[in-house]
Amino acid sequence: MKRVIIWLIVASASSQAAEDPAYAPLTKAFEALRLRDYDTAIPFFEQAAELAPTRSDIRKNLAYTLLKTGETAAARDQFGKAMLLDPADIHLALEYAFLCYEATDNAPARKAEARRIFDQNRATNTTAAEAFKNIDDPLEAAIARWKSVLATSTPTFSAHYELAQLAEQRDDLNLAAASYTAAFRLLPERKSVLLELARVEKARNHPEASVAALLTASRGGEPRAAELAREQLPDRYPYVYEFRQALELDPHNDTLHRELAWLLLSMSEKGETKQTEAELEFKIIVDAAPEDYLAAAQLGLLYLSSDNPLAMPLLRQVLAHADPATANRVRTALKMPLILQEERPAPTQQPDPRILGERSYQSGFLKDAKRYFQQAHEQNPVDASVVLKLAWTSNLLHDDTTALRWFNLARRSADPAIAAEADRAYNNLRPSLAPLRTTVWIYPLLSTRWSDLFGYGQIKTEIRQKKLPLQPYASIRFVGDARRNTGGPSPQSLSESAFILAAGVATHPWHNAVAWFEAGGMFGYLKPLHEKDFRGGITWTRTFGKSIAAESPGWFFETTGDSVFVSHFQNDLVNYSQNRAGYTATLGPLKTQVFWNANLTFDVKHQYWATFAETGPGFRFHHPAMPPNMSVTISAIRGVYLINESNPGRPNFNDLRAGIWYAFTK
Repeated sequence: MKRVIIWLIVASASSQAAEDPAYAPLTKAFEALRLRDYDTAIPFFEQAAELAPTRSDIRKNLAYTLLKTGETAAARDQFGKAMLLDPADIHLALEYAFLCYEATDNAPARKAEARRIFDQNRATNTTAAEAFKNIDDPLEAAIARWKSVLATSTPTFSAHYELAQLAEQRDDLNLAAASYTAAFRLLPERKSVLLELARVEKARNHPEASVAALLTASRGGEPRAAELAREQLPDRYPYVYEFRQALELDPHNDTLHRELAWLLLSMSEKGETKQTEAELEFKIIVDAAPEDYLAAAQLGLLYLSSDNPLAMPLLRQVLAHADPATANRVRTALKMPLILQEERPAPTQQPDPRILGERSYQSGFLKDAKRYFQQAHEQNPVDASVVLKLAWTSNLLHDDTTALRWFNLARRSADPAIAAEADRAYNNLRPSLAPLRTTVWIYPLLSTRWSDLFGYGQIKTEIRQKKLPLQPYASIRFVGDARRNTGGPSPQSLSESAFILAAGVATHPWHNAVAWFEAGGMFGYLKPLHEKDFRGGITWTRTFGKSIAAESPGWFFETTGDSVFVSHFQNDLVNYSQNRAGYTATLGPLKTQVFWNANLTFDVKHQYWATFAETGPGFRFHHPAMPPNMSVTISAIRGVYLINESNPGRPNFNDLRAGIWYAFTK
C-alpha cells in the first residue's frame, strides 16, 4: 500500500511538471530561497515568469525576492506587472503603491500613481484608506498654501514649480500643466522644466503640446535636458506647425527661430510656402540679436531677391562687421572680390563646437561628438559639412533613422563633394529602413568539372518592421543549367531546372546571423514538375580586413556558414562552411583579391554527394565599368569526397570555376 501511495505522489508530481512549463525553474528558485541564496533564486524566477507569463504569483515571488536584495526599483516594476495580471489582488496593489510613493525617480508621476491606487481601494481596505489620507491631506494643504502665496505675493519660479509638482502628485494635471508653463515663462533658462511639462501634457492626452515642449527643450539651453528631449521626440524632422507651437511656448528662443527660418527657406525653394515667411523669421532673429551676422546676411540676400530697399544697408553692415567667412558669402552673392581670412583677426570666443565635435569623433567619443555637432548645427544650420558629420555619427551610434534624415539634408548641399557623399550614404542606408525591400541576385557559374554553365538567382521582397520579431517575405528562385542536365552522376542539387515560388519569414540579423524558413512550390521548366518545397536554415557571414570595396590594400578573411534544410532532398540538412583568406590590392583600374579557398560540406544523412572538402587558389576582381555590386571570381579547386559509399565516380576531383556575382536592392 505504501508503495502505491508513493507511486501516486511521484506520478502526480511528474504530471504537474509536464503540465506546468515553469515547474522546473520554480523548483530551483524555491530551493534557493530555502537556502537564502537570493541571487540564485532571482534568475530562476525570471525564467519561470517568461515560461508562464500569465501567472501573477511568479511575479509576486520575484518582487519579494528582489526586495530582499535591495532592488526596490526592480521589485516595484514586478509588482506592477503582477498587479496588471491580477487586478483583484489588493495586497499586490498596495505593495506597488507604497513602492511608487517611496520612489525617487520620476517622483511626481510615481506619487500620482500611488495616490490613484490608494484612492481606488480606500473604500474596501483600511490600510489603503489611511495611506490615501496620509498622502492626500498634506498634498491638499500644500497646494492651498502655494496658491495663497501666488495670490498674495509676486509670482516666482519656485512657487509655480512647487505647485506644479504637488498638483501632478495629486493627479490634477490641468493645474500641473498651467503651473509648469508659468514656471518656465518666469525662468526660460530652465529647459528641464519642459521635460516635466511634456510628461504632463502626454498624460492629459495632448500629444501636440507634449511635442512642442520637447522641441523647445531640445533647442538651446541645458545640454542634458536637450539630449533627453531629443531622445523622446518622434523619429522625424519637426513640422512647421510644431515649430510654431514651440515658439508660442518660448518666443525668444533664437535657435527655434533660426531653424524654422531655414526650414521655411527650404520649402520656399520648392514652392511649398512663401518666401516672406522665412524673411519674417530671419527678421525676428536679427531684431533680437543684431550681432547675428549670419542671419543678417541671409535676410539681406532674401531682401535682395525681392528688390527690397532694405537689402543693401543690411548687407553693408554684414560686410563691415561679420567674420570673413560670412562676409565672403555675401561678396560671392554680390559678385565682389573675396577678402582673406587674415585681414581681420577673429574675435575671442568660446571653443567652436564643430572643432570639439571633430576631436570627439576622431577619438571615438561618439555621444559627445553628436552633442557638439548638434550645437554647431544649431549655431549654423546652413553648414552642410556639420550635417554630414551628424549623419555619420548617428550611423555609427546605430541610430539609422536619424542618420537617414541627416544624410537626406546633406545631399541637398551646394557643395558637390558633400552632396555626392551624402547621396551615396543615403541610397545605401535607405533600403534597410524602407518598409518594403526587394533584393535581386544572380550568379552564373561555369564549371569545367561538369562541362556546364549553371545559373542561380533569386528575387525576394520582404516586409521590414522593427516591431515585428520576424520579417515576412515572398521570393522566386531559379536554379538551372545550360546543358539541361548535369551528365554522369551529378546530383540534383547542382541544377533542379526549376523555378521555386515561396513565402517565408526571416529573423532580424543578430551578430551577423539570420535564421529563415519558407514554404512554396517547385515548378519545372523542362518537364512537368510540380511539388511542394520547404526550406529553412541559418546563415552566418563575417569579413575581417579589407574587402574588395576597400579604398586601401590589405589582408582579408571571409567566412560563411550555412545550415540549410531542403525537403525534396529527402528532408536533408546540408551544412556549408566556405572560407577565403588572401590579399586585396589595386591593379590599374581593377580592384582585385588573390586568396586561398578552404571549403567543407556535409549533411546529416551522410550522402556522398553532400560530404566533401575543397581547397585551392582563387582570384576575384571588379572593374569600375561594372555595377557597384558586381564581381568576377575564378577558382582552381581540388576536392575529395569524405564518404564514397554509392559514389559512382572517383573520390578526388579537380574543378576550374568562373562565376559572376551581381546583386542590388530596391
